[in-house]
Amino acid sequence: MPINIPNSLPATEILEKENIFTIDKLRAESQDIRPLRIAILNLMPTKIVTETQLLRLLSNTPLQIDITLLTTSSYAAKNTPAEHLKTFYTTFDNIKDSKFDGFIITGAPLESMEFEAVSYWEELCEIMEWTKHNVFSTMFICWGAFAGLHYKYGIDKHILKSKISGVFSHRTLCPSHPLVRGFDEEFNAPHSRYSGVYSEEIENNNQLILLAKSDEVGPYLAASKDGRNIFVFGHGEYDAGTLQFEYERDINRGLNPDMPKNYFKNNDTSIPPINTWRAHSHMLFSNWLNYFVYQNTPYNLEEIL
Repeated sequence: MPINIPNSLPATEILEKENIFTIDKLRAESQDIRPLRIAILNLMPTKIVTETQLLRLLSNTPLQIDITLLTTSSYAAKNTPAEHLKTFYTTFDNIKDSKFDGFIITGAPLESMEFEAVSYWEELCEIMEWTKHNVFSTMFICWGAFAGLHYKYGIDKHILKSKISGVFSHRTLCPSHPLVRGFDEEFNAPHSRYSGVYSEEIENNNQLILLAKSDEVGPYLAASKDGRNIFVFGHGEYDAGTLQFEYERDINRGLNPDMPKNYFKNNDTSIPPINTWRAHSHMLFSNWLNYFVYQNTPYNLEEIL
């Protein structure tokens, strides 16, 4: 897919080495098509890693996509170079008069905090309210999914006794739904979180549909029945080594973390973990872009209501 991102973005070189087709602004403008406009509100501390992971998944489609990277204005990121943010990111104030085909709100390491205690919660609420009439379909990931369910549907997260970390098997609950079209009946996906939501609260909400869950760790994928809101409670965008990085980071912080489940072969941390969730993660993003963004968004974005 021709994904239109700046040549100097760190993700560009990585994706090109993976034979993922990127396209620069000059070439994109020479093509007589309307690209999909996708904005990513990146709340993760490791923004460069996260933007690369998401751009990789957004590449699995023949559609041309223009990407806008957003950061919060009410909280200054501490783990990403200021020059990177200045060069490649913008804030909500600069795009709030625009409309987008799709929008992604990432996770954030904030599960143990009450939503209202998060320093940028008011800004995030303003953005989520804005998406109702300025974005056709929004994907919420992990903490972003908890925040979206809380704000839009009044479903609260609950704090877990210990962190869920590992790769877990999930069941596809509604195989005919376009978002899981092509999914196996069972598939793997990583989770890394300190909180969760109850399946029953999603199933009992007449505006939502639960699409995939794990008997061990609960919901993985849900959507509003109109397709305007997609909730992913795991981290399908993770690289093979991301859980290992988090595990070793937490060890170095003295947190005494449990080893990620179903991740290291024979629980041997010296054996590099392998990615067993890549295919379904690509399919999820491809289905979202195709069925819930491209095929439904008005050609004239100003017609979004």
